[in-house]
Amino acid sequence: MDDYTGIELDARAVKVLAHPLRSRILGRLRVAGPATATELAGQLETNTGATSYHLRALEEVGLVVDTGEGAGRRRLWRAASDFHSWVNSGFADDENARTALGWLQRDYVRQFAARAERWLNVSEAWPAEWVDALGMSDSFVEVTAEQAVELRDELDAVLARFRQAGADHPEARRIHVTVQSSPLELTPPDATA
Repeated sequence: MDDYTGIELDARAVKVLAHPLRSRILGRLRVAGPATATELAGQLETNTGATSYHLRALEEVGLVVDTGEGAGRRRLWRAASDFHSWVNSGFADDENARTALGWLQRDYVRQFAARAERWLNVSEAWPAEWVDALGMSDSFVEVTAEQAVELRDELDAVLARFRQAGADHPEARRIHVTVQSSPLELTPPDATA
């Protein structure tokens, strides 16, 4: 893909993506690039029938596409976008979509934690400049809901600026940046206040 593209998930796409193998297939295509159902089956330790079935389900909601570069029945698939997003309140009237989204968000948290642990397991073998540049941090801010949206949008803009900053540089590496925000006080604010 030439440009960094994203799509907003609708209820149907959320319900399709909220499946362990489908989530992993889409993630693998985004990270490693185009692959056949057979290649994905080998990488994800499943069978070709399962990956073919789930690729077609992902295709139906626009999350993957056939590149048209395959030969015969050997179709080559790629992710249709570089990322996806959603608006939580968009599923307020659809209990099945809310349930699917809940599963999907928890799956992403598990994937993020696993990726962070894999990095910690190998980081000592990396050059010091990379180890010093990467890692984790946390901050606390006190904001209104509107200010939280502004913060999110500004962070998105910074990430967009750096998305392809190292393209074609021999020393550049793809890195995974995770942004997660949640309130420290888990009791919801009084809606009448």
